[in-house]
Amino acid sequence: MIRIIMGFYMKKRNVKKIVTWIIVPLMIAIFVLDIVTVVLCNRYARRFEFNAETFSYETGDDRIHFLNTANSDAILLESNGKFALVDSGEGDSNPRRETEYEGFEDEVIAYLKKVASDSAGKVNLEFILGTHCHYDHIGAFEAIISDPDIIISKAYFKEFDPVIAKDYEVKSWLINETYNSIINALNVRNIDVISEIPNKAVFEDFSLQFFNTETPKELAGEGENASSIGIKVTKGEKTAFLAADITKSCGLEQLLGDKIGDVDLLKAGHHGYYGSSSSSFLRKLKPEMIVITNQLGKVYPNVKWNFTMVAKAPFYATYDKNGIIATFTDDGEILLTENIH
Repeated sequence: MIRIIMGFYMKKRNVKKIVTWIIVPLMIAIFVLDIVTVVLCNRYARRFEFNAETFSYETGDDRIHFLNTANSDAILLESNGKFALVDSGEGDSNPRRETEYEGFEDEVIAYLKKVASDSAGKVNLEFILGTHCHYDHIGAFEAIISDPDIIISKAYFKEFDPVIAKDYEVKSWLINETYNSIINALNVRNIDVISEIPNKAVFEDFSLQFFNTETPKELAGEGENASSIGIKVTKGEKTAFLAADITKSCGLEQLLGDKIGDVDLLKAGHHGYYGSSSSSFLRKLKPEMIVITNQLGKVYPNVKWNFTMVAKAPFYATYDKNGIIATFTDDGEILLTENIH
């Protein structure tokens, strides 16, 4: 019996040694890869000059504001003095958080009032759009909709489809309840809710093209990310694609890549996490610059590698830049500014 126990103990020790010898070099390789990609990206980044935002509008008033809401999305479209909000950032009551958690609803509302208020102190949004029902994308909408100083003309929200979502997203993350709370808030304010989202729209100088307005049934069970609405924003010859949480792992990159085509600026899908920004997707879009709604340290190393070695494009994190504005100038360029908060 003792010999059996000792044999089991020695075998267990050997397994631990083998696992250690595999994991440690792998972690070192990932760490080195991460450093290499950031160094190369810094070299690519010299192609684009960053200045601090002054809100002087010297280079034009057709802009995309990527707010700093940590690893959540809140994107303000601006053209000719008109505004629209795509996603809202994370709110203060995320069902996934067991402990008290402070979101970004106050910061987003303050930014709207700072940038988009009229002479009467009212914020007029031509539309709001929720790309999908994850709380880090639409969690602050209820507070925004309920603010009496914010006037919303219409709201684009696809109906929540439980067939697409994973069980834990409904049972633990309560994404259906988040969706219902927002729709109720819109109804209280008598705001028109449009669930059948058009494929195209005009927003002042911007042409908008919406992708995945109807989630393919073949993506049933792939998770709420598969419901993500992507938006292609075009002015003249310059384009940006706002990729929400579009990923390869949920199947959307494969379905949409060829339809989207070339873009100049990419808002990376799913905050640069696992399953996003595959090499095949980046080869189809060919972005010249990439904005990530996250902090750089949380972006997965393989995603950074794809940005640097496949797209050969510099990438910028909204958290590290304290927000980014992309201005589509009348001269046909895209200029980037930082420190917008």
